[in-house]
Amino acid sequence: MHLADLRSYTEAQEKLGVLYADTEAWTRKAIINVACCGKFSSDRTIAEYAAEIWNAAPCVVD
Repeated sequence: MHLADLRSYTEAQEKLGVLYADTEAWTRKAIINVACCGKFSSDRTIAEYAAEIWNAAPCVVD
């Protein structure tokens, strides 16, 4: 079973290598990736979990 997807894995790695060699394109994709992940941040997840599961409110720290 380990070899079942070896061809698609190898093809993806080749595409990745080509993209990584293009510094401008790699940088652009990296920035877009980081910019789009905000709604999945761990801070939001932890805050939702605390509020919905534990019924805990944030504690203001001065």
